[in-house]
Amino acid sequence: MSKSKTKKVKLKTTPHEELLKELEYLRAENAYLKKLAGLSRGAHCPRERERAQAIEGLRPQCRLSVLLKAAGMARSTFYYHFRKSKQPDKYAREKESIIRLYHEHKGRYGYRRITVEMNKIGYAINHKTVLKLMNICGIKSQVRLRKYCSYKGQIGRIAPNLLQRDFAAEKPNQKWVTDLTEFSVCGVKLYLSPIMDLYNREIISYKIAERPNFMQIMKMLDDAFARIPDSPGIVLHSDQGWQYQMKQYQLRLRQKGITQSMSRKGNCLDNAAMESFFGLLKSELLYLQKFSSIDHFRKELEEYIDYYNNKRIKKYLNNMSPVQYRTHAI
Repeated sequence: MSKSKTKKVKLKTTPHEELLKELEYLRAENAYLKKLAGLSRGAHCPRERERAQAIEGLRPQCRLSVLLKAAGMARSTFYYHFRKSKQPDKYAREKESIIRLYHEHKGRYGYRRITVEMNKIGYAINHKTVLKLMNICGIKSQVRLRKYCSYKGQIGRIAPNLLQRDFAAEKPNQKWVTDLTEFSVCGVKLYLSPIMDLYNREIISYKIAERPNFMQIMKMLDDAFARIPDSPGIVLHSDQGWQYQMKQYQLRLRQKGITQSMSRKGNCLDNAAMESFFGLLKSELLYLQKFSSIDHFRKELEEYIDYYNNKRIKKYLNNMSPVQYRTHAI
């Protein structure tokens, strides 16, 4: 006797039921997109893990089948990530240390420097893993922007370009560079003028003013000479800014036995070392923090330059800070 086969009868849905299904889907899709945007921090291509996490977070509110349809994800893919998320995180300690280092350096360190610091505190971890974990934690270093141009034409003697983009120095106080940069804080334009020693990229002295003025430059020189009184033989390089063409400035250098060098007109690469510092300063301080006043900014700037000189490591300084490198060489 043959077994009778029973056929499943598909019930027709009414227009009202279709409307309710469509409404359920739209609500689930809207909730999913909002949840995903928060988890992926607005990334254009969210990861599968983040998509599955968004679905899991909405399961108490929406049916899984509807969420999967809204996300365009297979059920097997979702359960793979769901089971994986329940497993212990083998990088939990590493993530905690990476986040701590990131905030300790106020978001200024990228994955390379964080890798060095992680190795220093005992983690056997490479830069690729650190980068991956930083991406998972949603942290990254900042970008940098352009600088103020002080060139106003030729008003005095233009010194030759003695540096010729050779930014290496064999000993301290052999080659210095200086420049002027502009930024806006609390609606006020400020101008920073520092001197850097190319031996270890240490900031020797600096002055900040609310307008670019000649006395600012001279006071910066005086501070540098007070710190390094024995200065003969130093080459001091700058661009062709009007301040550096002034007779008083050039006379002061000659009196101290310093040889002046200037970049070619309009060629910022001739002073790339100082450009690099300005980029770091702006991305790691100016664009990373909010300031309640000019005095607040001045205090934070002083702290940043101290941090830059004494704590911020550089790969080409054997992963030491400028001051550590100088004192280590003595």
